[in-house]
Amino acid sequence: MTAWDLRQALDTRRQEHLYRQRPLVTSAQGPAVSMGDHQYLCFCSNDYLGLAAHPEVRRAFLQAAEQYGVGATASHLINGHMQPHQELEERLAKLTNRPRALLFSSGYMANLGVMSALLGKQDAVFADRLNHASLIDGVALSGAKSVRFGHQDLPHLASRLESVRARRKLIVTDGIFSMDGDAAQLPALAHLAAAHDAWLMVDDAHGIGVAGQTGAGTVEAQGLSDEQVPILMATLGKAMGTFGAFVAGSEQLIETLIQFSRTYIYTTALPPALAVATLASLEVLRQEPGRREHLNNLIRRFRHQASENQLPLLASESPIQAIIVGSAEDALQLNQFLLSEGILVTAIRPPTVPRGTARLRITLSAAHSNEQIDRLVASLIKAKQKLPGSFNYAGQ
Repeated sequence: MTAWDLRQALDTRRQEHLYRQRPLVTSAQGPAVSMGDHQYLCFCSNDYLGLAAHPEVRRAFLQAAEQYGVGATASHLINGHMQPHQELEERLAKLTNRPRALLFSSGYMANLGVMSALLGKQDAVFADRLNHASLIDGVALSGAKSVRFGHQDLPHLASRLESVRARRKLIVTDGIFSMDGDAAQLPALAHLAAAHDAWLMVDDAHGIGVAGQTGAGTVEAQGLSDEQVPILMATLGKAMGTFGAFVAGSEQLIETLIQFSRTYIYTTALPPALAVATLASLEVLRQEPGRREHLNNLIRRFRHQASENQLPLLASESPIQAIIVGSAEDALQLNQFLLSEGILVTAIRPPTVPRGTARLRITLSAAHSNEQIDRLVASLIKAKQKLPGSFNYAGQ
């Protein structure tokens, strides 16, 4: 590919209002962040429980860095598997009520690692069309047949399961969908998996810590067992406020991943201080259930005020609250208007979401206050008055 080819692709992306730029945050992450000389209320972070800057989590990280240093220096199978990693895996297994858990460096690597370790060309993966990109790429890397079904369309999935022949069948879904915020219908998916001799895998990146009586995620919230959902993946960089990911499941599953998952075998282990910080996050999760209660109250408050003011939200009971705009240009205009109001909400555009469904993806955190939610709604009302066409998405 020539330099001209790269320039043409970049120019096309700019012309289509799809060019992405990185905002430079100059403060700690929290409900308010600084960018340059300005401070903004932040409603686009995945720090759902407000733990990224929690004093106990920070203290644990600093103390662990003094004890263990910074880097793990090697992969888990060489000499990078340290005591904090082992303790964290045991705590995550206990949280999710599964025999074992295995740490990965990121959710992306976990999903790629599971797929490549368990599947091959004789197998088929049945995936919701709105699954996260890492699940889509994991299927491609595995070589298995990719079978997509309409978002939350269970009859469509049933027909695909019936018609496709494969050695192994795996149904994969987000627990809470990252762009729409709705929860997967896990009991129905588990029923279909059992009826068609398939396994069910749930990527609960946006559910862990938030959903369920103890914060164990969407699987707990919907009352499923580890037999019904034999593969559970979740990340630590969202509600837990740190970094990394894990897969939880049976003894045989975890040992298989240790032996065959290339993204586990051939990468350096997480810094041990991060593992200790995550242990502190889990302790806050256990000791402060009021954080989840406060977050749920904020979600209800926001949705109630949005409904009263005819702000067109997608159906979601999660911290992810989306307003579909339609065109990428309109989404960017809304983003810029809200910035002028001191509100940071990212404009999500293709290819992250399907073409024609660009949106504002609003995320709420337990670190937000009622007053900050009210200010967000007031700014959205102003945006609707100034840019009314952006709130008339025909697909709503």
